[in-house]
Amino acid sequence: MSMASTKNLVPSHFSFLNSNPKFTFPKTQSLSLYSNPFCITCSKKVKRRGKLRYPSEKKKLKQQQEAQVDVENKFEGIWRLSKLNVSVHKDPGKDFLGVSDALLQEIAKVLEFPVASMLPQEAFKVVRKSFDARKLQKEQKFVYTVDVDVHKLLNLEPRTWEFISELEPKVGLIEHLPQDRTSGDIMSIVHACIKSGQDATTSEHGDINLCNGSHTNASHRKPKVAVVGSGPAGLFASLVLAEFGADVTLMERGEAVEKRGRDIGALVVRRILQEESNFCFGEGGAGTWSDGKLVTRIGRNSGSVLAVLETLVHFGAPQKILVDGKPHLGTDKLVPLLQNFRRYLEKLGVTIMFGTRVDDLLVKDKHVVGVKVSDSRDNSSHSMNQQLGYDAVVLAVGHSARDTYQMLLSHGVSLVEKDFAVGLRVEHPQELINSIQYSGLANEVQSGRGKVPVADYKVVEYVNTNDIALPSNSAPRNRSCYSFCMCPGGQVVLTSTDPSELCINGMSFSRRSSKWANAALVVTVSSKDFAALDLHGPLAGVEFQRMFEQRAAAMGGGNFVVPVQTVTDFLDNKLSGTSVPSSSYRLGVKATNLHELFPSHITSSLQQSLLKFDKELPGFISSSALLHGVETRTSSPVQISRSADTYECTSLRGLYPIGEGAGYAGGIVSAAVDGMYSGFALAKSLGLFHGSIESILGKAQSAGVAKY
Repeated sequence: MSMASTKNLVPSHFSFLNSNPKFTFPKTQSLSLYSNPFCITCSKKVKRRGKLRYPSEKKKLKQQQEAQVDVENKFEGIWRLSKLNVSVHKDPGKDFLGVSDALLQEIAKVLEFPVASMLPQEAFKVVRKSFDARKLQKEQKFVYTVDVDVHKLLNLEPRTWEFISELEPKVGLIEHLPQDRTSGDIMSIVHACIKSGQDATTSEHGDINLCNGSHTNASHRKPKVAVVGSGPAGLFASLVLAEFGADVTLMERGEAVEKRGRDIGALVVRRILQEESNFCFGEGGAGTWSDGKLVTRIGRNSGSVLAVLETLVHFGAPQKILVDGKPHLGTDKLVPLLQNFRRYLEKLGVTIMFGTRVDDLLVKDKHVVGVKVSDSRDNSSHSMNQQLGYDAVVLAVGHSARDTYQMLLSHGVSLVEKDFAVGLRVEHPQELINSIQYSGLANEVQSGRGKVPVADYKVVEYVNTNDIALPSNSAPRNRSCYSFCMCPGGQVVLTSTDPSELCINGMSFSRRSSKWANAALVVTVSSKDFAALDLHGPLAGVEFQRMFEQRAAAMGGGNFVVPVQTVTDFLDNKLSGTSVPSSSYRLGVKATNLHELFPSHITSSLQQSLLKFDKELPGFISSSALLHGVETRTSSPVQISRSADTYECTSLRGLYPIGEGAGYAGGIVSAAVDGMYSGFALAKSLGLFHGSIESILGKAQSAGVAKY
């Protein structure tokens, strides 16, 4: 594009550049610096056209066509540059989130600007930074996505004008954004509503706009809402509803994080299990004592996900989670964050009741009118029940609230059994995983304090059990097997909620500095698996979980000792001896043949997946790798039927089942997002909000059984 053809696109304050600009580099010069003069093409390549194209090809073609639309004004808004690669040896390291000299070099190549050092760092913002350690490339690298503030760039370096004028969108590499895609936190979004007297909304990119709407008269009685469960879904639903002016009571059967931490300490040190305050129950939900992963499959760049991350930053999460390609918090960061979240809710007037178990719903004419609660700290038979009336009840219980599922069935609530996954937790020395993933770069990890992230992995395989003799009513022979909730530099922990059962998970702190790496190794199970064991009905999955948790407890010999077996012995179906590698699990392990745990088709699937994982990660099969049993609570075994639009239960009015326990989320972020959507939906039902939910948070995407 010539200077003349772009004259009308130049902002008035840069008009001096239109005629005979003083500082213009010849474009041919910049091209010669960075272009490869050798280009090999094949004229005989046959392209599929029309209906012959694959769906993925059609999608890519559509993106290319959309990208070819002329940009109205290249000198306004933001240019987003993606897939900028910086060698690990030139990058300052994983904890540096600014614009380095090496990154400026990559930006200069895209802009075709000949002198990278002349580019002002202030004009660029890193919006994503990931580490790419794939072995198929020449060297490991950090991959960046950077936003270019054109207005600031031209102010600071006018000689970039011609180079911006010739920028063109390229699918997946260069994108023009009319305005900055910054998302406000939930408080900012709702505050914009209140300040303007209208409903605040966000565009699909997450920026706050306004649309028509109004709020109920403040003189009206505040609607009373009970939110049951203080995990991510319950916390974010409470936040939205309280900001809109509802009278919210947040009920949690477990304890606040301070007391919960002491209860967990008593479990780990003295084997005392508090059945209502443990790794599963308590403030923050099951994700509090975990790795604190913030990855999600529902769209990292969506307005709703960005709003969750911004809200977490507001309450104390590090800014890094907004940029990191694989953000995580760690338990040590989650605990103070939750305390800040709680204090803010209390300032909004939210009543928070810890140690309060909801035993039943108060129902009138198939409409929930309140709840019956008791003190979960009182184990005596004389514990008093209390009846509390509410206009609506948000049910945000986690995936381990089995008594709640049973209570819902007694009211005729529609529960549907749902597929989930079960298996074992495999633990390796972290140094081995670092070596497998990074090779010679492994020494740069330095227990989480080095230049590169502590190595992790994520593997998914499709296996079949055709060689196993199975009954006709058995599970399908083909199933997926995958790693789940991988905790680099972490430890294996007990997540049982009953002394007669044994269930485990993984956790890690923010630095991920322990000497072990662990991950669940699980296979999908469905209603056919349940039926094969004569388990039927909506709670068949719950009974399936309980069966293997009780079997694992017996195999460990009781007292929360975990049955274990080396990976090599598990593959050979043998027990070499009672001596096993050290484990991070602190309540003791016992060498056992884990083939006695699951049905043969599940065991065979686990064996096949290990062999396939080793092909992808050579060295994964190792005598130093230890399998722990059993992992069963990867996601909720049921789904509570609800309306897709209103989030209200389809079989009981006034009840709003949300989050992971209801079967609509699969991790911290997706649960928080579901809590937000339900909060807006309920606020609308209560007359507190009159806008479009989708215009605020974008189109809802259910995580379903999405993995962490």
